[in-house]
Order: sequence, then structure tokens, then C-alpha cells
Amino acid sequence: MILISHRGNINGKIPDKENNLEYINNALHLGYDVEIDVWVEDNKLWLGHDFPQYNVDKVWLFSHKNNLWIHCKNIEAINYFSTKLKSFNYFWHDNDTLTLTSKNHIWAYPGKQPIKNSIAVMPELNNDDISQCLGVCSDYIQNYKK
Repeated sequence: MILISHRGNINGKIPDKENNLEYINNALHLGYDVEIDVWVEDNKLWLGHDFPQYNVDKVWLFSHKNNLWIHCKNIEAINYFSTKLKSFNYFWHDNDTLTLTSKNHIWAYPGKQPIKNSIAVMPELNNDDISQCLGVCSDYIQNYKK
């Protein structure tokens, strides 16, 4: 099962640290994949959930490419990845039941499980059945490590 830290969280939400490079690096170092929120403004890449907060460069992105799940937060981000960084795993969603990432992974909104071979997002919120899932994305991802 793929274990994905939500914005760098391992054992609960810490909003002040989410999407911070040091926080994300810690989750990556512990062996988790990480879902990050990416914005593009003036052709620059930024991390942050509700707004662009932390500048990030392509070197860092490429060095962790295989372990990042990139949630594009604005249209400019989707356009940037779909034209300049096509090889990354990125997606856009809002309140959809599910979306497909650029690598054809099913990213399922909380409470929508079971969906075979999907990524269950925050399954603990609704006690979702994850038995058919390919992976889990959670603020409490260490609880899913076996």
C-alpha cells in the first residue's frame, strides 16, 4: 500500500508546518510519499494550502519527483505542469468524488470508499473501507504503517 503524508503531516494536523520544505523533507526521510499543494504565480512555484506561501524550485521537485503527489491549487499550476513538467504526478480537484492524476491514479475524496485501486484521502474521517485501495493519504499516515 502506498502511504502518502498529507502536506507533510505524520501524526495529526500541524497547519503552521504544512507544505513547509523542512516538514515535507522529514516525511520523505521517514519513507512516506507526500501530497503537496502547489501554486504558480509569475511563473514561480510556491507551496501552500490556501495561498502561495513557500517558494520552491524545480531542483527540489525533481529530486523528490517519484514521491510527490502534486495538488495543483490554481489554473496556472495545472498549465505549468501540463506543459513544462509533464513527467510529474499532479492533479486538480475540488469537491469531486474522484479525480485522475496525471499518472492515472484514482484520487478519491474523503467518504467515497471503497473504490478499487484508488488513493483514499483521509479515510479516518468517515471510517472508510480501504481494503481495495492502492494507497492512503492522511494527516495520520503513521497509523497506516504496518
